[in-house]
Amino acid sequence: MLNDRKVQVVGLNMLKRKISLLILLCIAVVQHGLTQTDTTALANLYDRVLDFDETKQDSVIYYADFIESHSKDIHFARGKILSLRLRGIYKEFKNDYYSAIDYYYQCLDEAHRLKRQDYEAAALGDLAIVYNTINQPEKTRDLYKQALQLAVLRKEQSSIFTHNTNLGSIYTKLGMPDTALVYLKQAEEIAEKFPGKFDLGSLHNNTGNAWFYKKDWNKALSFFKINYVNDVQKNNREMLWYDCLNMADVYTEMSRFDSAAKFLAMAQQIASDLGSERKMADVYSLYSKYHARRAEYKPAYEYFKRWYQIDTALLSTHTIHSVTELQEKYHVKQKELENKELELEIDRQKLHKRNLILLMSVVGLFAISAVVMLLLIRNKNKQLWKQNKLIQQQNDKLAQLNVDKNSLISVVSHDLSGPFTSIKMWSQILQQSDISNFSSDQKKALYRIQSSADNGEMLIRNILYIEKEEINSHTLKLEQLDMNAFLEDVIQIYYQQAKQKDITIYYEGMGKPVFIMSDRYMLNRILENLLSNALKFTHRDKSVWLVLTEDANDVTVKIKDEGVGIAAEDIPYLFSRYRKISSMPTEGEYSTGLGLSIVKRLVDELNGKITCESGQNEGTVFSIQLRK
Repeated sequence: MLNDRKVQVVGLNMLKRKISLLILLCIAVVQHGLTQTDTTALANLYDRVLDFDETKQDSVIYYADFIESHSKDIHFARGKILSLRLRGIYKEFKNDYYSAIDYYYQCLDEAHRLKRQDYEAAALGDLAIVYNTINQPEKTRDLYKQALQLAVLRKEQSSIFTHNTNLGSIYTKLGMPDTALVYLKQAEEIAEKFPGKFDLGSLHNNTGNAWFYKKDWNKALSFFKINYVNDVQKNNREMLWYDCLNMADVYTEMSRFDSAAKFLAMAQQIASDLGSERKMADVYSLYSKYHARRAEYKPAYEYFKRWYQIDTALLSTHTIHSVTELQEKYHVKQKELENKELELEIDRQKLHKRNLILLMSVVGLFAISAVVMLLLIRNKNKQLWKQNKLIQQQNDKLAQLNVDKNSLISVVSHDLSGPFTSIKMWSQILQQSDISNFSSDQKKALYRIQSSADNGEMLIRNILYIEKEEINSHTLKLEQLDMNAFLEDVIQIYYQQAKQKDITIYYEGMGKPVFIMSDRYMLNRILENLLSNALKFTHRDKSVWLVLTEDANDVTVKIKDEGVGIAAEDIPYLFSRYRKISSMPTEGEYSTGLGLSIVKRLVDELNGKITCESGQNEGTVFSIQLRK
């Protein structure tokens, strides 16, 4: 399923065509003639520009400049927020996702400074849209959850409906359709309380996607048909493109190829009329799948190349790295604000001490001692200044060496990703075809090819992650987590992997909510590494357990398997980087030797403890103990 095109965004309202450009130009001329622009007029102009689509992108940047300049003239504080958001939308239209995210983070920062939660929620929604476009679903999910929390806090039913609908789409993309249907059901219940208030197109589309992922083709098709009929009546070409592509995908899965070809042709024509490279790329991707299912491998490969050329042009590796840097810059800026407050407090303390010294000087007490002390301090400061200068020079050299090192790693990882991409491309084409005639060994070989390519990419990501940790680029972000829900999400991710080896994953919770203050990203990476290892080193038809316990001060998570176990002589070196133990995965899965060293460093970062109990052919138990 083409998940990139399946996320329907209802928060921006950028694709409506309610007002003509001519009316807006007339409004602008009248406003230019006024001696002082009214703040209400600027806000109304901003609302109208939000309705522009990508064919009017030049007008979007024009009005962003217009609002910014006139807001300065009349000291309209919100004007900067409005202008920054419009600039982000303009860059998004131009497929410049790096710049779009930069503007959206600035907008979020300004809204936070002015304590405007409504604009904070809008900026979070904008960021979620772009992160979804560049295929970072975990970050998209987290941003939508933050936006949903703000909407619930403000009791905004429209926003709650919107974010539940979008979260349903994202959880489908993450391979968790049952969780997706829970959020979509909440959105449906809100819509039933306020009939006629909401546009249900996105809700129907995302519900259809969830049933598509569950392979219930008839249910998926019923929701897509509802949208198709409505959008034909409204002549909404933008949404009609989604409908045609969705229905073509379902008909392809049902092997109703004539119907699939009909809707594919309609989707291609609409994408061409709209002049959208992103939409055309998705059409090519589905054409590749369509021909592969018909065992027409040559046209399948040609369409796959067309999709790949457009997709890589729209989203480069450099863009993804740059987006991560922007995210870190935002966190650094928040840290700088906290540091400034600390510096002010230090300055106040220094002023207080200075006043005491002046008072002592006036009184004349300890005059000689004060003079001697000042001389000593001056001499000491001079020495410290020299030492600091030397340290700064050394730091500059180290920083340059670190930049060179990271550049080399980036180049090597980029060069290595090419062969893995090629291997995955061919294996995906084979998997999408009819392999019912393949022998058991041939199917196993095809699975090994795909697994090896995935493991190669994982190795590159792990190496890059180690280097990222070396420079402490991840900012610790604590939040209150419900461990029962969190662990169930982690298990859901590895459900398919366990199913391939007929391994059963059992979860033993506390039967009540268990909350902990921790970093979601770090904790998720710890558990994914340990659960992945448990599945690799456990024999087919065995079991793996996740057990959650707590006491007054700590929460403990245990990952227990019935695997090959670990020799006693290997346990002292278990968490060493690049050190491979003698135990081997049960079905030839790939192991880099990096996973457990990463886990140990992340647990230490969270101020926790990790222990291992194992014996050869006796299974393994990893225990992670974290403070509440």
